[in-house]
Amino acid sequence: MENLQPVPTPYQWAGGIEAFEKLTSIFYDKVLKDEILEPVFRHMSPEHSRHVAAFLSECFKGPAFYSEKVAPENPMIHMVGKHLSRHLTETQRQRWMQLILQSADEIGMPADPEFRSVLVGHLEWGTRLAVQFSAGDENPMTAEDHTPKWGWGEVGGPYGFVEPIFRKKDPDK
Repeated sequence: MENLQPVPTPYQWAGGIEAFEKLTSIFYDKVLKDEILEPVFRHMSPEHSRHVAAFLSECFKGPAFYSEKVAPENPMIHMVGKHLSRHLTETQRQRWMQLILQSADEIGMPADPEFRSVLVGHLEWGTRLAVQFSAGDENPMTAEDHTPKWGWGEVGGPYGFVEPIFRKKDPDK
């Protein structure tokens, strides 16, 4: 009988927290030199890159660094709150995507279609929500909302309104 290894999470496949910290470090170095994104991130905290790495790691089924260490009061209220009233544009979103994917290539993140599909899918989803949230000044997240988890192809939508996306689903329904 074959000794089958368990399927790694996207977090594990990417290389763990070290890979995500390297990704966000390289990425935010690019952002601060970019004429489209620099004005948005000009005043980011020194911890911003590591916080985004922790959030991405958790979203890709890694340890709950973000939820436990960065925003233990409520990770989604905290994350969405960072985007409120910023009035992000589609041009900024597209540049963000371009630079983060370039950074993923530069650091040698896995390039297999399965991983890249998961990575791009999550980043597209997240950046589109960031633009949507940035148009308002009221945070729609509640204590019921949780950090989304992305695996190897789970389908979770479509949704008519953003708020229920982050709510834990009743498995009996």
